[in-house]
Amino acid sequence: MKSSRYYIKYISSFAFLFLGFLSIHANAQQVITLREAIDLAQKNNLQVKQALFQAALTEQDVKQAKMNFYPRVNAGVDGNLRWGKSFDQLTGGLTESITSLNGSVNASVPIFQGFQRVNQVAANKYLLLADQSNKERIQSDLVLAVVTTYLEALTNQDLLTAGKQQLALSQAQLEVEEINFEVGNKTLADLSQAKSQVATDELNVTSAQNAYEISILDLKQLMELDPTTEITLEQPPLPEFENVTTAYSPEEVYAEAKSIYPEIKQATYNTLAAEKNIDIVKGGYYPTLSLSGGLGSGYSSADRDFTTGEEKPFHQQVDDNFSTFVGLSLSIPIFNNFQTRIAVKKAKISYENALLGEQQAANNLSKIIHQAVVDLRAAEKSYHSNEQAFEASAQAFEVIKQRYDVGLANSIELNTSQTNMNKAEFDLIQAKYNLIFRSKVIDFYLGKPITFN
Repeated sequence: MKSSRYYIKYISSFAFLFLGFLSIHANAQQVITLREAIDLAQKNNLQVKQALFQAALTEQDVKQAKMNFYPRVNAGVDGNLRWGKSFDQLTGGLTESITSLNGSVNASVPIFQGFQRVNQVAANKYLLLADQSNKERIQSDLVLAVVTTYLEALTNQDLLTAGKQQLALSQAQLEVEEINFEVGNKTLADLSQAKSQVATDELNVTSAQNAYEISILDLKQLMELDPTTEITLEQPPLPEFENVTTAYSPEEVYAEAKSIYPEIKQATYNTLAAEKNIDIVKGGYYPTLSLSGGLGSGYSSADRDFTTGEEKPFHQQVDDNFSTFVGLSLSIPIFNNFQTRIAVKKAKISYENALLGEQQAANNLSKIIHQAVVDLRAAEKSYHSNEQAFEASAQAFEVIKQRYDVGLANSIELNTSQTNMNKAEFDLIQAKYNLIFRSKVIDFYLGKPITFN
């Protein structure tokens, strides 16, 4: 009789919690899936936007380096009003007052600059690829952060649900203890133990609620959402744990990840750009050859006809004073205070530093991959151990409960058994999500899309 009354109250409490849980989901303003969380984070994240702007700036540097192959053309016009004696360039004489107007168009193009322009284009292209890889790196890190936080929130959500279920169980047990105490079947110590268990479970629920709210806040920050925005998470379809691949070789994973990991590509492109910078500054040792040309004409109020003494018409002066020129300029470096030599040495040092950066990125990735594989294997063992521990503690609780109902076990034994079962369930929930997360980390480094289907 006691047992049936206990289970009716337990089922009623669980149904109330389940309906409340559904009500929370129904009234939520926004349901966020994992894919939506990733998309929102990549769309709104400020670091991603900054990386996009930096890549756009470097793209303009590439365009500018290409445009440096084209001639530079400039046009100019100057007009003057002069009083007093001055020398007129067009007439070649002194005048008292003069009005003049001159116009010209000039063009110049470097023919040879020690291959500096060619190497500058190549260096800027590598820098653009490095900036694009940096954007991919930030996006990849962001994806991993979102997945981590999302699964953490789901873990805390399940812990909260389990905590509420355990609280309902404890409250139902307390009601039974109160009835038995009133009729004299239980002692005050039994009642106190039941109240203590309820208080412990209430504390667990409060802690789980706080942990869930903090993880939701962290997720909102990654998505750049207003902290006051109400969101709830859609639980993705989790894979069967028998289908989770754990037999990975660190060397094989590293070999695959090294060819696609953005941080490695970024370091490689920075090294190539540094190598091209050496060729750029070495161009300072070579002579430079430039071609220039232009045309011009002018008008002067002092330019007069020799026979009539009248001022020549404007159009006639423009025709008479029209001139063109073409020129070649050769500059041979002899001594420039060792600026080129020092610049070459600095470029070589920067190149060696870039090589070290590339090696460091490779070493970091290797360390991360080996750690990820070890963590995955440990997570698999932890999950199976916690699964067995929960099954054993649940069976032990049922046995103690049956013994307690017939008076063969006391309330301390019952509460201890329930506490052990609660802890085992919480550990199993955490181990489950930890195993899923560790397997997705390997997928992440292998370049696979993170899905749970």
